Amino acid sequence: MTRNFLSHLVTSGCLSTLLLIGGAASAQQNPFSGDKRTAIKEADLKRDLFAIGGNHFRGREGGTLDELRASMWIAEQLRASGLQPAGDDGTYFQFFHIQRTRLTKGSTLRIGTHQLTHGQDAMILAPGIATVNAPLVYVGTGTAAEMAGVDVKGKAIAILFSGTGPAELSYRRFLTGVMRDRSAELVKAGAVAVVFISDARAQDYYERWTTGYERGRYDLPGGPNVQVVAQAPTIWLPAAALSWVRQPGQQLTATLNVESFSYPSVNIVAKVPGTDSKLKAENVLFSTHQDHDGVRKVVAGDSIWNGADDNATGCAALLAIGRAFVQKPGRRTALFVYHGAEERGLLGSRYYAANPTAPKESIVAVLNAEMIGRNAPDSAALLGSQPPHRNSKNLVATALAANQASPKFKLDTLWDKPTHPEGWYFRSDHLSYARLNIPSICYTTLLHKDYHTPKDEPEGINIAKLAGVTRWIYLTGWAVANQNERPPVDPGFKLER
Repeated sequence: MTRNFLSHLVTSGCLSTLLLIGGAASAQQNPFSGDKRTAIKEADLKRDLFAIGGNHFRGREGGTLDELRASMWIAEQLRASGLQPAGDDGTYFQFFHIQRTRLTKGSTLRIGTHQLTHGQDAMILAPGIATVNAPLVYVGTGTAAEMAGVDVKGKAIAILFSGTGPAELSYRRFLTGVMRDRSAELVKAGAVAVVFISDARAQDYYERWTTGYERGRYDLPGGPNVQVVAQAPTIWLPAAALSWVRQPGQQLTATLNVESFSYPSVNIVAKVPGTDSKLKAENVLFSTHQDHDGVRKVVAGDSIWNGADDNATGCAALLAIGRAFVQKPGRRTALFVYHGAEERGLLGSRYYAANPTAPKESIVAVLNAEMIGRNAPDSAALLGSQPPHRNSKNLVATALAANQASPKFKLDTLWDKPTHPEGWYFRSDHLSYARLNIPSICYTTLLHKDYHTPKDEPEGINIAKLAGVTRWIYLTGWAVANQNERPPVDPGFKLER
């Protein structure tokens, strides 16, 4: 991975700048003193990581009993550590509903003589209502030359997916983006269905990444992702289908219907009250999510998608930071929010941001932990550290100074750029708060080959690195909790989308 380091910011006086931000920090001479740096224990992190990210909680899928069981366990650890409940009705919990829309089991799909089953030998990319009985026209890779003279109106168009695309981690988003955009283009021209057949590279992703399509779409109740609409279906087939899809004279017939369900999910909310008579009314919000993908298709003999890095690492980190604040509270209140159903579309953070259990105006900063235990031991990233994603220069300066104090990670800035194909800034819970103009940053050690696979196991986590990122978050939060002034929002902050 190519890195563009932020060393020039660190060496240009971030620490001295931070010490001038607030009288409390200046009076302490160094808000990152040694007792703060030793408050985070590797043994605690490892114990909690293996508990949350192990098989016992079956991958903690959002909207399932497994997510709820894991949430109860986390709340009990918070209680035992001395953190106070800060959820609804004097509890550690804020329950909310999520809505799921999926294709019905009675939906049918046939191409020629081949009866296809969604989730097994075909994937329908979005659940919707459709009745199709149309000729199937195979157009190769769909180049301009191959499409010349093809009347797509009233037809089902079959295309062999072909595209070089970016590197491996970004290729999935490239692939689905191309399918979405090309399908919309053909439907606008009159096609009644679009069928993509995997080439060799797309087949690898068909096998690894399509489990999400089986479950349908999720949103908060009434949200746009769960609206029941009639639409021309986009269908994704495995590479083995090419031999028979390309045969002429076939008919595509489909009768697709949808059904909708409501499930409970939960945010876990706890706090350590501040010590200052005035500033304790303000909150430094430490953020993470407890859910992952649950039990899915078997890959190499394993059906539990544990999500040890995504995001048991963040869960363990917040437990450790909470204990540190119990031992020595800050002037401001430390508020801890574990968001449910993040993998369903940031649903828990969207719900909490709209229905906070503390006054929204009291939240001075959000420090979000998202996948913080893999990749090179000396590298990490801070999302929201550069425009247009940066919404508080002051908060970023504090975080950079904390990193320079300990653990001195080399900071990759490429993934925070608006041009990065992964769009990583938009895929974690800090986003829900940044959209409300609350100063927000996200700590991450970025994606890896085991991301959203059953191979994301606790044994793959670098515990020393996890401890380093946890200390970094804690030191940043401690400094913010003790500054006289809250971090201001940058004038004119506006995300690119």
